[in-house]
Amino acid sequence: MTTFDDRERAFENMFAHDQEMQFRIQARRNRLLGEWAAAKMGLTPEETDAYAKAVVQADFEEAGDEDVIRKLLGDMTSAGLEIDEAGVRTALDEQAVVARRMFIEAQ
Repeated sequence: MTTFDDRERAFENMFAHDQEMQFRIQARRNRLLGEWAAAKMGLTPEETDAYAKAVVQADFEEAGDEDVIRKLLGDMTSAGLEIDEAGVRTALDEQAVVARRMFIEAQ
């Protein structure tokens, strides 16, 4: 039974590691997305940093990406930019690829 317990523990550790990687990639994606939106809105470097952090925090409101998309749409529309949900989702997907690539290259 020891071998089975060892395998079970190994799978649990692998699952936990994979979940942590996904979390980090998603947080980096959200930060990059915040920086992208800040650039579109013409924010200063200090405002960009604060806004990117706010986008990362917005992701903790509910499960999924809808909270982040809602925040970006609202903020960008308030800033007078013409953007729709599809545009934000496209940027989200693009930044996800960049974040994953950055994470892999850092290892």
